[in-house]
Amino acid sequence: MRRDKQEAQAQFTRRSLLLSGLGAGAFAALSARMYGLQVLEQDAYRLLSEQNQFNFRLQPPARGRLLDRFGEAIAENRESYRLMIVRDQAGDPRAALERLSRYMPISETRIERIMRAVSRTSRFTPVTVAEDLDWETFARINLHLPDLPGITPDVGEVRTYPRPYDFAHVTGYVQAAPPEAANDDPLLLHPGFRIGRTGAELQHEDRLRGSAGQLKVEVNATGRGMREIPEQSIPSVPGQDVTLTLDARAQRTAMEALGDQSAAAVGLDVITGEVLVLASTPSFDPNAFVLGIGTEAFASLNNNPYRPLFNKATTGLYAPASTVKVMSSLAALEHGVTDPEETIYCGGSTRLGNRDFHCWRRQGHGRMNMHEAVKQSCDIYFYEMANRLGIERYREMMLSCGLGQYFDIGLPFPRRAEGLVPSPAWKRARRNEPWTTGDTYNVGIGQGALLASPLQLAVMTARIATGRQVTPTLTRATGAAPDFASMGWNAEHLELVNQAMSGVVNEPGGSAYWPLGTRGLDLDGLEMAGKTGTSQVYSISTEERAAGVRDQDDLPWRLRNHGLFVSYAPVSAPRYVVTVVIEHGGGGTRAAIPAQAILRDLVRRDPSNTRPDMLASAARPTTEG
Repeated sequence: MRRDKQEAQAQFTRRSLLLSGLGAGAFAALSARMYGLQVLEQDAYRLLSEQNQFNFRLQPPARGRLLDRFGEAIAENRESYRLMIVRDQAGDPRAALERLSRYMPISETRIERIMRAVSRTSRFTPVTVAEDLDWETFARINLHLPDLPGITPDVGEVRTYPRPYDFAHVTGYVQAAPPEAANDDPLLLHPGFRIGRTGAELQHEDRLRGSAGQLKVEVNATGRGMREIPEQSIPSVPGQDVTLTLDARAQRTAMEALGDQSAAAVGLDVITGEVLVLASTPSFDPNAFVLGIGTEAFASLNNNPYRPLFNKATTGLYAPASTVKVMSSLAALEHGVTDPEETIYCGGSTRLGNRDFHCWRRQGHGRMNMHEAVKQSCDIYFYEMANRLGIERYREMMLSCGLGQYFDIGLPFPRRAEGLVPSPAWKRARRNEPWTTGDTYNVGIGQGALLASPLQLAVMTARIATGRQVTPTLTRATGAAPDFASMGWNAEHLELVNQAMSGVVNEPGGSAYWPLGTRGLDLDGLEMAGKTGTSQVYSISTEERAAGVRDQDDLPWRLRNHGLFVSYAPVSAPRYVVTVVIEHGGGGTRAAIPAQAILRDLVRRDPSNTRPDMLASAARPTTEG
């Protein structure tokens, strides 16, 4: 019995010691852990705690501005009030939107669109509910925010175009990045961020965009921001401003001169190559695209026969018509196939095989030398010059003058904008037909398959006016004017051609003399030179003439000829080139009138367009080569 009691006591003692040891070990382990948490790892856990208390919000950068040559903003930013929803904070997004509809109108269609966007994004990514709110609505929503979990007000920036219709085809517009472009980039996914989609906005996207920052925000238990902590934030870097070569005032003059016609105008500084005017009418409002244009509104623009979304100045392609006769004259002189005094008889038509090729003046011009042929735009004379030159030599001159060339001026446009200078090889490849003398005749007066843009015609005119390889640009550069190389043409030949272009405007009988009111520029002591062109669209048949269809005004608009005019001034020292194309305008004389208005405006304000470092001589080369 006694032994049993002793054995039990010993067993109890061992168990007590074991339990005490285990307790002491557990206490030691707990103490060590507490020491580690409170001393050794306190910084890490303090950081985790702060992360539960603070959030970093992406701060989109301010987009750089687009400026004209004098610093006037043609694309800038303005303050915009918007609302966003965050699924993680809203609980039931649909219920949150329905609560929001008590304080502002939200259609069921809009709710469904937002819900689709919410379902495609992460729980923490904000989705735009409404943009560009008026202050009254924005203030009312802020007043009721305690009742609107998940709804976040935001003050950001939105792109705006202060002179939208004047510059739409140059600036282009910005829009939200499409899903395929966003590629999980937080900045591109931000609901208020926009990227360039067309025009200079797209071309200069890298410079205009800037870099995003991060704003540290203290939040409550529901994730709602309580206060911002800017001193611990990373500021965004705004995008750079981009200065274009355009003259805002001259651009407005061009748009007013073109009016409601389907037309284009290009103004060029021949010393610097800077594009001063780049106008296309009718235009559109790029502001409508920034927040998303409706399907109906876009369809209205896209289906307009005057093509307001199309930049006719850079990508419109037209048969250059009689404007090329100045090149024909120069090529004929350079290759020695004629001289200035030789005359060719124009009786109204010339026979080639079994076909008659007509002059625009049915009764003919009589005997024409080169000066008079350019001045009166005689087709018969230039059929003969083209035949003597042959297509290859004539084509060489057209290419050297800028036709068939792609000019990267700083705007995105397709390669097809290089136009077409046809050749025997092209015709064989395209139509499987041989080149004929009739093809050469047609190209010789700027018809047939020959196609050029108003920008190319401006380059052609600038090179003939100066004898230099003028190359256009739309982005303003610093430093001295470019030193354009000589074209290598004989100076006397160049002078003869330019005298003929002056005769078109300033001499009785010139094709633009009477349309311009016999006064040219109408500026004391200064004259302009030019050349008309009428690009045939439709030939009135004998049956139609018998039915009373006599001239262009009797035809439907879409069947009328295009009107073209190329010009420069002053004649004595060329500085500015202006080209105008009026789609279905009926004839080149009608294009001369807006060209005159634009050119006069540029010349009249010449001192304001000249930089001291760009006073290089505009005189034509005085020697051959």
